[in-house]
Amino acid sequence: MAGNVLPQPVQRLIDEFARLPGIGPKSASRLTFYLLRAADEHAFALAEALRDLKERTHFCSICFNITEKEPCLICQDAGRDQTLLCVVEEPLDVVALERTHAFNGRYHVLHGAISPVEGIGPEDLRIAELVQRVEQGGFNEIIIATNPTLEGDSTALYLQRRLAGHGVKLRSLARGLSVGGDLEYTDEITLRRALEGRQDLH
Repeated sequence: MAGNVLPQPVQRLIDEFARLPGIGPKSASRLTFYLLRAADEHAFALAEALRDLKERTHFCSICFNITEKEPCLICQDAGRDQTLLCVVEEPLDVVALERTHAFNGRYHVLHGAISPVEGIGPEDLRIAELVQRVEQGGFNEIIIATNPTLEGDSTALYLQRRLAGHGVKLRSLARGLSVGGDLEYTDEITLRRALEGRQDLH
């Protein structure tokens, strides 16, 4: 639809939806016109949820997972194994691994993977903070659970080099995971088996 045909507020919302990953211009238009037809309380509830998301959540200062509290509930939990650390790319990976009930350690969220094509280098991720946590001591084992993609493997290799020599066992998830997939879309049974079959990194 031509922008000059639509009222400015409608076009603005279409443009904002279209900026979201996986949402093209047609989907953005459908979402916008759905909200136009929806009851006021539904549209306003969505707006309020977005405001709450930005105002009430932040990244944990320890693991960089999403949280309302500081530190997050996982970092606060003294019942978890304080010597075991799992490094993941995104907060959704924490959600996926927690669903398996097979991991009882702590996490570190990188917020992405090294990707020269997209201009993402190690300095753009939470790698310096990870190295600092490891240097402070206390971890016996670190599971590098990056996605089984080219970027994930490159990130894992970089982390392996950065963390070598710290006296910590470095391991990866077992390769029951499909190559090119994301942890967040992997079923719980496959993820559980990948955790249980984790391998030493050489």
